[in-house]
Amino acid sequence: MSSSSPAGEPLAERYEAAKFESGAYRRWEEAGYFAPRGDGPPFCIVIPPPNVTGSLHMGHAFQDTVMDALTRYRRMRGDCALWQPGVDHAGIATQMVVERQLEAEGLSRRELGREEFVRRVWAWKESSGGRIGAQLRRLGASADFSRDCFTLDEARSRAVREVFVRLHEEGLIYRGKRLVNWDPVLQTALSDLEVVSSEEEGRLWRLRYPLADGGGAVEVDTTRPETMLGDTGVAVHPNDERYRKLIGRMARLPLVGREIPIVADEAVDPEFGTGCVKVTPAHDFTDHEIGKRHQLAAINILTPRAFLNDSVPRPFAGLERFAARKAVAQALKDEGALIGVRKHRHAVPRGDRSQAVLEPLLTDQWFVRAAPLAEPAIAAVEDGRVRFVPENWAATYFEWMRNIEDWCISRQLWWGHRIPAWHGPGRAVFVGRSEAEVRRKHSLGQDFALRRDDDVLDTWFSSALWPFSTLGWPERTRELERFYPGSVLVTGFDILFFWVARMIMMGLRFMGDVPFKEVYVHGLIRDHEGQKMSKSKGNVIDPLDLIDGVDLDTLAAKRTSGLMQPQLAPGIERATREQFPKGIPAFGADAVRLSFAALASTGQDIRYDLERTAGCRNFCTKLWNAARFVFMQQDSEEPEGPPGAPGALAQEQEPDPSAASIANRWIVSRLGRALDAAGKALDGYRLDLASRAMYDFVWREYCDWYLELAKRILADGEPRASAATRRTLARVLEAVLRGLHPIMPFITEALWQRAAALTGAAGESVMIADWPLSSEFPRDEQAEAEIEWLQGFVLGIRQIRGELDLPPGRKLKVLAQGANNRDRARMESLAGLLRPLAGIGELSELAEHAEPPPSASALHGGMRLLTPLAGIIDPAAERTRLEKLLAQAQKVLQATERKLANPQFLAKAPPQVVQGARDRHAAVVRDLERLAEQIRRLKAMQAE
Repeated sequence: MSSSSPAGEPLAERYEAAKFESGAYRRWEEAGYFAPRGDGPPFCIVIPPPNVTGSLHMGHAFQDTVMDALTRYRRMRGDCALWQPGVDHAGIATQMVVERQLEAEGLSRRELGREEFVRRVWAWKESSGGRIGAQLRRLGASADFSRDCFTLDEARSRAVREVFVRLHEEGLIYRGKRLVNWDPVLQTALSDLEVVSSEEEGRLWRLRYPLADGGGAVEVDTTRPETMLGDTGVAVHPNDERYRKLIGRMARLPLVGREIPIVADEAVDPEFGTGCVKVTPAHDFTDHEIGKRHQLAAINILTPRAFLNDSVPRPFAGLERFAARKAVAQALKDEGALIGVRKHRHAVPRGDRSQAVLEPLLTDQWFVRAAPLAEPAIAAVEDGRVRFVPENWAATYFEWMRNIEDWCISRQLWWGHRIPAWHGPGRAVFVGRSEAEVRRKHSLGQDFALRRDDDVLDTWFSSALWPFSTLGWPERTRELERFYPGSVLVTGFDILFFWVARMIMMGLRFMGDVPFKEVYVHGLIRDHEGQKMSKSKGNVIDPLDLIDGVDLDTLAAKRTSGLMQPQLAPGIERATREQFPKGIPAFGADAVRLSFAALASTGQDIRYDLERTAGCRNFCTKLWNAARFVFMQQDSEEPEGPPGAPGALAQEQEPDPSAASIANRWIVSRLGRALDAAGKALDGYRLDLASRAMYDFVWREYCDWYLELAKRILADGEPRASAATRRTLARVLEAVLRGLHPIMPFITEALWQRAAALTGAAGESVMIADWPLSSEFPRDEQAEAEIEWLQGFVLGIRQIRGELDLPPGRKLKVLAQGANNRDRARMESLAGLLRPLAGIGELSELAEHAEPPPSASALHGGMRLLTPLAGIIDPAAERTRLEKLLAQAQKVLQATERKLANPQFLAKAPPQVVQGARDRHAAVVRDLERLAEQIRRLKAMQAE
């Protein structure tokens, strides 16, 4: 016997992922397997384009595992599958990377000039922008990289210009002065997605504004006293009886002297502070809306760098905003208008890149008129053309879309899609695909001065076109006809509005159809304690460290380089200190992918723990060892036939069904059920259920039971049964490898050709083989019932062994009491499997009402399985051992009961900790009952 394939080298004793994975991937890519194949129904997924500046993080790795598993599954089902890859130009992030490089050289982008700076960014992109693609390959992503796209390449740029011009021509893009999130460090507007708000310790100033008629004053609270220089009103709630008489009167603004009206507005919270609020329409989003409702002037008091401008009294003009805050507060105090100041925690908005405190600022920006685009996008979800999975996200989508605001699409950056607009004399603005088109369209001669708009488009603008721009639009390409609309979008809920909704709007506008039929919304990756993974928390794990391994020195280097904060993630810390003292071992891509798949329950956040990936690596080892056993069962003396011919096992004739062993029929039936469950789960985006179905079948049924049954059949040596068993071993393994392939592509590739050759199904690669249909493995209810009975019997005897601490090799005498006719028939027909699996030396029946000798017992259906204690244990020594265990268990019980009786523990401990204590209490109670019963039996033996 040998573990070599029918035509190849022996299978290694251990599966070493690092030695196989890169070579397997290279062969797949060189063979062109990732490109759409065949004439089956189209299946298309577009990758959410990761930032060119980034590297693969846990969220990417999880999401890409889901997309790759779905693509591989559909490819095996015969679909013409396209997974479209690409990278986002990431305007702000990329510009910051290159600006930091320039700073290190003692330069700035303004010293370089726009053209040279953009050239430097492109050079950086060409040298560093391939990192994401390389990392995706390492994970096993079967995206068609021959079609790799970049949101700023020429094809995508053409699509962006075309959409911008058409929307402008239709009146859906306009330029206007609006309030935006302004980053004074980067000096650009930011989208809401680029704003990070968190609670910070600050101050709350209470100011006194006297009434203009001298009849008293109103008091207002503010966290930004410097903005009072731009106040144009005071607002109260219309139902606030305290201030009803003040509505319509005027207040005088301290330091400025401007008279401002007191207005009634329902946006005011009468419970906050005094119930009166200052209104600064140019520097607060809520105030801006109040100002529009009451025709209040919007006075901008800040420059783009957040210095006070000339709209404020001279003593404050030119001051930096925080210096101005101190100066204004002091001036108010001197004037008697500052009543007090106290500590106050409040939300502070910061730019996610610069970390600068943002300012609402009135600036000239370009906007998309969103409401006309939102209306058909709402209808597309209402009528089912787009379906959210899980469906509850549709309600969130509707809430946002029905309250949509115009979209600010301009950014004051140099890196990105430059807005296709040209400014002429005065305030004339011309939009076109090129300057030449503008001059031709508007009959402008070369002597007419035109200046290109300095702004670039929001990165999300080009991303909104991704489903059709990647397929060649605005050309009507063959790929566009074939793969639009896409099948499913896989995304996190955090970009549901900023990307998903906008893709639906743009797809309907420019393609006349939705961009995808379903949106699978997954949760966020969190650490094992449920905390969001972030560098600031120090709980970030690099997925490539999980795949390839990392030692403690490298982890320390990552901490000191800023890639990870000084405190390691709890999972890593535990792993490095306890489970993996030398660092994180190389788990391999398959183990990482399987652990992600197992966690991919619909719509829920994912708690990641290293221990799960370690368990998945053990599963890889289990599968490899099972395959080695199967390959070793082929008869090396049988001829293999000419090269390319099916192996010896494939040439054996199918055993007659009546002679096939129950074990073989059982495992085939169980495989059919597992494949049916896995296929349905993948169809419904439930990778957790699919992986569980295959994992449980392989580990708990194929390996734990069927291989052991097969060993007994093969050891018996009956030729026909042995031949059927060898064939079933190979047939089931080959189908298992196909069923696992979408989630575990590498190890299945390593084993499949050998397994396939044994069954006559040899092919180039498992990834282009057919998905195993459950109908190929028919149900056999009789065989399942027989083996289920056998398993119950064996587990009962194993339970007795565990209770008595008996070694597996010790042959036991077993009495079956209460057996019915079917039990008797099975004990006879399955004796050849039952006795060796359970380690039974003698099996006999005990009359139902007979008094059994002192025995250990277990229940199996209506039977009691009895193992007489005489001759297998020393009653006195065993009783002494069990009484020590009983005393220890009683101490544990007392400690647990004290903890659960402590009100402070119940009130303050996390719910999962309290539940864990309750579970331990219940387990100890069960142990005490079991030990007491065993001691009772031993006392009975000693009394005889």
